[in-house]
Amino acid sequence: MHSIAFRRRAADRVTRVLFALSAIAVILPLFLIFFDLLWKGARELKWTLLADLPHPVGEPGGGIANGILGTLTIAGLAMAGGIPMAVMAGIYLAEYGRGKFASMVRFAVDMLAGVPSIIMGIFSYVLWVLPMKRFSAWAAASALAMIFIPIVVRTTEEMLKTVPASVREAALALGIERWKTTLFITVRTATAGIVTGILLAMARIIGETAPLLFTALGNQFWQTGLDQPIAAVPLQVFNYAISPYDDWHDKAWAGAVALIGMVLLISAGARYLTRVKK
Repeated sequence: MHSIAFRRRAADRVTRVLFALSAIAVILPLFLIFFDLLWKGARELKWTLLADLPHPVGEPGGGIANGILGTLTIAGLAMAGGIPMAVMAGIYLAEYGRGKFASMVRFAVDMLAGVPSIIMGIFSYVLWVLPMKRFSAWAAASALAMIFIPIVVRTTEEMLKTVPASVREAALALGIERWKTTLFITVRTATAGIVTGILLAMARIIGETAPLLFTALGNQFWQTGLDQPIAAVPLQVFNYAISPYDDWHDKAWAGAVALIGMVLLISAGARYLTRVKK
């Protein structure tokens, strides 16, 4: 009996250690990436980096202020068009989606979520850039919206499914119409989870580079119109990184730190909302 109990305790401890090591292996790349970026970009991580425009080649200083504004502009446009469409589609799938059509919609959303982002950029290039004969914020936003929408659709659907059926039944028993029950009770109950999904999708799209190469192009100045090329932090990091200048390489590392900082802030907000929901 003692040997059996000993083997069980040993197996339990070994399993716990394996689980802990697996958890460490999962989070270790994040910390390695962050500390490597911070180490290499610390000397250029200054206030001027966030407040100044890029300087010409050979002139010291400069920053990525126009890129930060451009990133927020593109993401804002993508979310402004994508959130209503994605949330309504998620509500349909969760509350009304039955039969073959709903299955087709789910399959299409899952397929869209798996399409490489560079394909989204090429599609927006054909859809916007070629007809307009110019790169623009609209083209970039449409590419990011196609990445953003499927994530929010599936998140909305799953969050609404977590709302107990008794909540819906209680509302319907009181004589409330189904559409009012869905919008004002079911959706409101799942609001924290839906907003969390939106923030996580936003964190995903603000770091995309490939679609912006085909749609935004980038520039060195403040934005003057949404129908013109627009700067973005991922594009600036890309251009600085492939340049032959050491000063620009340092700015690429610092820009990467700023970009991952934006992603971490958004992810922290999503995490906070998740805790509030619980």
